[in-house]
Amino acid sequence: MNTSTASRDLLIEIGTEELPPRALPRLSEAFADGVAAGLDRAGLDHGDLRAFATPRRLALLVAELAEAQPDRETLRKGPAVTAAFDAEGCPTKAAEGFARSCGVAVEALERIETDKGAWLAFRRFEPGQPATALIPGIVAQALAGLPVPKRMRWGDGEVAFVRPVHWVVLLFGDEVVEAEILGLQAGRETRGHRFHHPQPLYVSEPAAWAPMLETEGHVLADFATRREAIRGQVIEAARRLGGEALIDEELLDEVTALVEWPVAVAGSFEQRFLEVPAEALISSMQDHQKYFPVVDAEGRLLAHFVTVANIESRDPEQVRAGNERVIRPRLTDAAFFWDQDRRQPLESRVERLGDMLFQKQLGTLLDKSRRVAGLAAGIAVAIGGRGDWAERAALLSKCDLLTQMVYEFPELQGIMGRYYALHDGEPGEVASALEEQYRPRFAGDDLPKTATGRALAIADRLDTLVGIFAVGQAPTGDKDPFALRRAALGVLRILIECELDLDLEQLLAEAAATLPGALDAGAAVPAVFEFMLDRLRAYYLDAGIRPQVFDAVRARRPTRPLDFARRVQAVEAFLALPEAESLAAANKRIANILRKAGDRIPEQVDPDRFTETAEQTLWERLSALRSEVEPLLAAGDHAAALVRLAALRPEVDRFFDEVMVMAEDADVRANRLALLRQLQALFLQVADIALLQV
Repeated sequence: MNTSTASRDLLIEIGTEELPPRALPRLSEAFADGVAAGLDRAGLDHGDLRAFATPRRLALLVAELAEAQPDRETLRKGPAVTAAFDAEGCPTKAAEGFARSCGVAVEALERIETDKGAWLAFRRFEPGQPATALIPGIVAQALAGLPVPKRMRWGDGEVAFVRPVHWVVLLFGDEVVEAEILGLQAGRETRGHRFHHPQPLYVSEPAAWAPMLETEGHVLADFATRREAIRGQVIEAARRLGGEALIDEELLDEVTALVEWPVAVAGSFEQRFLEVPAEALISSMQDHQKYFPVVDAEGRLLAHFVTVANIESRDPEQVRAGNERVIRPRLTDAAFFWDQDRRQPLESRVERLGDMLFQKQLGTLLDKSRRVAGLAAGIAVAIGGRGDWAERAALLSKCDLLTQMVYEFPELQGIMGRYYALHDGEPGEVASALEEQYRPRFAGDDLPKTATGRALAIADRLDTLVGIFAVGQAPTGDKDPFALRRAALGVLRILIECELDLDLEQLLAEAAATLPGALDAGAAVPAVFEFMLDRLRAYYLDAGIRPQVFDAVRARRPTRPLDFARRVQAVEAFLALPEAESLAAANKRIANILRKAGDRIPEQVDPDRFTETAEQTLWERLSALRSEVEPLLAAGDHAAALVRLAALRPEVDRFFDEVMVMAEDADVRANRLALLRQLQALFLQVADIALLQV
């Protein structure tokens, strides 16, 4: 039997034309996961698996891969010996059928003894297959499973992949694995940099591949290593310019996926362009040219940039001049848009919003802006802001969509609205609100800081939420074309984290009232409210709050998110108390007792009907605590209220130890049920503590 632990390193390299840069990390990770899963399914032991990715290659280095699967011995149990042979010792049909299914004669079967008697069995030996026979299929399956929306064909063949494939390396130790992968015969020759070393490079063994590519081929094959090399070069280049590089992590990933031999090149542009808002210049540099902007110590944009070339040029000055020449028309366009857009005030574009459809049944962006204006004004007043500013901001909120700058750079919507509003002489808070309306744009993003911005951000999202639900386009599965999940979470974050004590259900009803009457938007409010509570649950789970804590609060259905948040915090703190487990169990027991008792429970407790000391003691303690707890609950101090209620544990424990709730005397029983109901009601003013029992 083969029990050898012999192993070798395995190198897999797929050489291609330039791969899509934004997809490269995902393709590399998926390829590594696919091969790892295939090796595990095949039972091939291995050490570390390291992924490599450059614009022209996907590669894997698998350390210490077993040379073969382990041999396997399987034992198949057949009929009992008593059923396998007749009285004369001849095989029965059961024995013969089992032998045929195993492909042997009855004589080749063996007998095994178990605690349940003797049985016929067949022992099969399965030699492990060599790794070289399994690797081609594993690689092919991993490549077929890559997340490629649309594969392309090239030449006259039928092979399809994300980009044309030019070479394949499949090296197991110093042995080439014979295989055809993506229409090419696997070999041991890789390629270096397209310009620095286009000739083939002979790979002697897997471990030599990456060092040889770097020293001879001018290729940094490891994505993370190349990424950090780029970061260091860009930072150093910016430092030499007297500034600091703005390094966007997504841009850094994209640039890393565009080059195999990174060389940072610093460049400059005319000072006059700095009169254009910095965000427009930065957007042009980052999104269009893949340049890293440079700022001073105060964060002000400088007239410099750093780009990363994919070649070590003999004439770096030509590379620098070429990049400066390329960026100039882009910045000229931005300056032109800035000048042209300011010739008309934002207000002049309001009526033109009537030509832009928001949603067929919900009308145009002008209709939406007018609805949001009324809603935002009311919210602003409720949170201590100015209703007239909120109304003004809402009417102007979408006007920058009609500017040339935002048409060219859609990611600047709101930002340019702020600049143009300030230029027009609008109040500063109104201008800020035009940018803040889009916050938070993603998880962890900043929230609006001004009352006007908060009111507008809430109103705009609520109008969208209720409107889209009312027209029957609520999110389903992964489909959420109007980003309603993000909108819901944005509203909740603003209300909770900015401590705005507003009633969400009431706000939704007010939003519904502004929508076209034919929609019956009010009927959608309950569904929107529950949808938002589901998003709130996800928000708290991400924050590490236990599900049962959220469910205990949700059971009371608070309609003010800030109040909901304070209850969650209170219940979390309560769970840390030594009394929590016992009181949660008692509340669950009380809930079960009251549910079985039905509705015939008196509203009031009659102390004269007490017959046990324990129930009298609980009543007295409960009455005393109520006077302490109710003011705390009225003030929204749920945490302090639960701490006070935790003091009831000794009396509650003693009550259940000494008192039979369901007494034979109907009046005594009813009085005890009334006592438990009042005890439960006090806890329920915060949360359903019974649900903490899991």
